[in-house]
Amino acid sequence: MPIFKIKHITNYKYESAVRDSANQIILFPIKDEYQKVIKHDLNISGSPDVDIFIDYYGNEVGIFTQSEPHNQLKIFSKISVETIPRPLPQDDIFASEQWNTLDMIKYDVPFVDYLKQEYFENADVLKQTAMTLRDENDTPYQMAVKFCNYVFKHFEYIKGLTTVDTTIDEILRLKAGVCQDFAHILTTMLRFVQVPARYVSGYICPNRDGMRGEGATHAWAEAYLPGYGWLGLDPTNNCIANDNHVRLAVGRNFCDCSPVKGVFKGTSGHVLEVTVSVGHDDDENMEIEGYFQPKEVNYNKSIANQPIKNSYQRYMDTVIQQQQQQQ
Repeated sequence: MPIFKIKHITNYKYESAVRDSANQIILFPIKDEYQKVIKHDLNISGSPDVDIFIDYYGNEVGIFTQSEPHNQLKIFSKISVETIPRPLPQDDIFASEQWNTLDMIKYDVPFVDYLKQEYFENADVLKQTAMTLRDENDTPYQMAVKFCNYVFKHFEYIKGLTTVDTTIDEILRLKAGVCQDFAHILTTMLRFVQVPARYVSGYICPNRDGMRGEGATHAWAEAYLPGYGWLGLDPTNNCIANDNHVRLAVGRNFCDCSPVKGVFKGTSGHVLEVTVSVGHDDDENMEIEGYFQPKEVNYNKSIANQPIKNSYQRYMDTVIQQQQQQQ
């Protein structure tokens, strides 16, 4: 079972001093039977207190503020994580039974958000593609793999062509993008055929074959399969996401899983630098040029019994946040 060391530096440089910076980070690896976090050091310039809570999707989320004027905000995350291979789904269950199960759970709270698809202009075109690929004898697993292969073959991997704000319509027009775009297309196709699908952010770790997105932040999709659970599918590399993939967060799309985001008071001009280094536990060349390490932040605070908010409460939180930002 592989153990990976991951270093992730986020560095904001501002044109002039800013203040009252409020930030959210999702840099805490998921902890379950297939992913064990051995050690996690989190360091932030200015050494602020980081409060941790569990969000609606089960992710650990940190929030912190920097009230004093500053020209730079640097967040350093250093992780040692062990991944455990997960067996593939069995295809010996009748396809009709699995589809019937998916039909019965489509209104259940854990799956509703992962079946809704936001409107986009060319939805009918992509939906027709999904329906054409689907065979009535396919199990949900077989169909998910087929969709993953379709995205891999029909969309070109080109860095710098898209951004985190690129829409699905733009991706369809370009027929190209990067991992987050591929993940958005795959989750959309799965939702069109009533398979719950969620976006996953994390890292892809090196192997001997070489994979797109190695040594960087990565994104893929997960499909819910009856009798199995959530299966990771990486359309960027046309593979099952397994023990070479380290999961940070899950959600409906990139916005739910963004590793770092925030607001501040001051001039808008700034530069964002992100550096990621991923290697095996015994790698010696894991240092990142310009690495700094201020006082370690203690984020191991109690996160138990955190309330899970419904969609209306989350909507109102968003409205209040937007009003505060406009003040």
